[in-house]
Amino acid sequence: MNAAIHIVDDESAVREALIFLFDAHGLAAQGYASGVDFLAALAAQPLRGCVLLDVRMEPMSGLQVHDEMVRRGAQLPVLFLSGHGDIAMAVDALRKGAYDFIEKPFLDDSLVERVQHALAIDAARSQDNAKAAELQARLNSLSEREHEVLRRVAAGKLNKQIADELCIAVRTVEVHRARGLAKLGVRSAAEAAVLLQLRV
Repeated sequence: MNAAIHIVDDESAVREALIFLFDAHGLAAQGYASGVDFLAALAAQPLRGCVLLDVRMEPMSGLQVHDEMVRRGAQLPVLFLSGHGDIAMAVDALRKGAYDFIEKPFLDDSLVERVQHALAIDAARSQDNAKAAELQARLNSLSEREHEVLRRVAAGKLNKQIADELCIAVRTVEVHRARGLAKLGVRSAAEAAVLLQLRV
């Protein structure tokens, strides 16, 4: 899914004004009339971008929505918008992982800048997650024997030593070693060692 700014506010005028503001800066935005609606969308599909959460909403407050996001492990950067916020509320939100806490009224340019930073964080995180998933897929493609051989190769053992330990022929070690390195997309034992340390 393409990244967007997910605006969660129970006042339609506020949602529409923010969507107009972000659209004027070439930023995609989606509005939600309640925290319940947003959480339903979050459950239906992975969302990208960032979230603008109004603090005071019914039936769920922005803080309650954020708590539920944390419980679900959602990684979207969250920026709280509040006309009633206080220091304790902001500190609690940030302690729970919120990206920012913005008090109304705010300057449009300042809000856009902070949202752009949040979008950049999400983009970097998404890229890291994609790389991690691709790496895990390569590691998972190894057969058990290839993994056993590469573990020993990464530890600096010679083919003959590995053959003796696993009670297989040296040629068989060579075959498993070559196939394993090819699956990992690396050429050396040192590169394989780095990847194998990341196996989960």
